[in-house]
Order: sequence, then C-alpha cells, then structure tokens
Amino acid sequence: QVQLIESGGGLVQAGGSLRLSCVASGRTSSSYNMGWFRQAPGKEREFVAAIRWSGRSTIYSDSVKGRFTISRDNAVNTVYLQMNSLKPEDTAVYYCAADPRRLSAAGAEYDYWGQGTQVTVSS
Repeated sequence: QVQLIESGGGLVQAGGSLRLSCVASGRTSSSYNMGWFRQAPGKEREFVAAIRWSGRSTIYSDSVKGRFTISRDNAVNTVYLQMNSLKPEDTAVYYCAADPRRLSAAGAEYDYWGQGTQVTVSS
C-alpha cells in the first residue's frame, strides 16, 4: 500500500505560480512512477505530468508543457509540480498518483491516488 498526501494548492492570480507537493508513504514508494492529474468542475479527469521513479524521464500534457515542471526527491519521498504562468483554465483539483509499472498518462493505470488539493486561478 502507498499513501499519498498532496499540499500546496490555493488561490492565485493569473500569471502567478504555485508549487504542489505530494508526500508518499508506504513500502517501496520511492520505486513508483508518479503522476499529477487534475479535474475541473463538470469535466473529466485529465493528465498533467508524470515522472519515472528514477526522475530521469518526464512527460507532460500539451496544455501545460513549458509552464509546469514535475520533479521528485526520493530522499524525502516527495513529488513536486511547479506551476508557472497559471491561467484560469488551470483551475481544478489536482491529484497525485502512483504507478509501479511504467510511465503513463493513463489514469486507469495508476494504482494509488491522493485526496487532491484545490488550485484556483483568478482572472
């Protein structure tokens, strides 16, 4: 079992920045590939970014590429999502997730999910 706890969400003006954190606990959590997803009201959950367990590979959705950066520090079992140049359309609940098998943008492949943290971007 892996437990995930997100933090760092909040209210920010358009053009601003936020950094989300996701602390993982449980057996071999540092060996999991990690992803960030988001879900806006009335919309389906969408992929944001993912990082391989080693930190050597990352993937991003086109909507955030160049603005968001995913990183991890396995020494403290934490994954980060640095979000810059935020837009109102980035408003959503952001979730982190863990996948032991491969680096993926498919939410269905992730085994463990956090409770989410709200990000609101005002115009």
